[in-house]
Amino acid sequence: MVRSCEWYTARRSCQKKELQQVLKMSENPNETKLVNFAMANSIRRKIINFLADGYRSTGEIGEIVEKATLGFHLKILKDAGLIELEEETVKLSEYGTNFLKGKKEKNAEEITDFSQAKPIEIARVKQVLPCIADSSKLRVSANMTPPLSGVLKLLEPLFPRSNYSDRKDSLIIQKGEIITTVYGSGKVSIRMVENEDEAKEELERLKSIINEAIAKGVAPAPREKAKVDLIEIYKYLPQTNCGKCGEQGCYSFAIKLMARQVALERCTLLKEPEYASKQEHLQVLTSYI
Repeated sequence: MVRSCEWYTARRSCQKKELQQVLKMSENPNETKLVNFAMANSIRRKIINFLADGYRSTGEIGEIVEKATLGFHLKILKDAGLIELEEETVKLSEYGTNFLKGKKEKNAEEITDFSQAKPIEIARVKQVLPCIADSSKLRVSANMTPPLSGVLKLLEPLFPRSNYSDRKDSLIIQKGEIITTVYGSGKVSIRMVENEDEAKEELERLKSIINEAIAKGVAPAPREKAKVDLIEIYKYLPQTNCGKCGEQGCYSFAIKLMARQVALERCTLLKEPEYASKQEHLQVLTSYI
């Protein structure tokens, strides 16, 4: 009789576990949607990466993201099961830790895959127009074949000052005053060049650097983003301390920009023609923050 009870109890326990597994499987699509929604936002991705080293207080997190929306973002991350929130302390959940680890491993695998890239050619310059920021300079368009969509991100470490944008599938490269943008579609745009010959030289330099890396067959090692100085940001602001942005002055605005607490668009003076060149440089600089 005892043996029969033990068998029945074990049988019920096994059935319960099976039922839990079935329920968990049925919940997976919703869980996946929650996680995908949570990680689709750049602020929430920043919070998750910030928590990779351990516990953080809400105050510390508030220093790197907008405090006004912090509670909203933390709730979404908690609902997705990515973080644990106790009073004023935040940490990654076990699921969040494994999720972040899986993402890093996947990215590491992608970075080593450079086998699909083929040598490129730059088609002739097809458009030469005055630069919007400075009419004394030119902006030039050209085409790159074959397009580098899929491996464009891997080329970022080749250039000292460059930044890849997932959203636009584009690589922005800065060399002095010259700003070059390479798109995954194959389009290449160069701004702030003196003349067409200088644009052609830059295109040849671009082609040479990329083809040399492709010939080696191994993606260059990833590097840290170029560091941007607070003084460098301040240098390109109007420095009028007009207060239209809501800050005490341009230096305070530069600090908020560095902390990603305000958007560049808050400086309305930059939209005026005399500051167009400064705005263009700031758009590049802020992409490195």
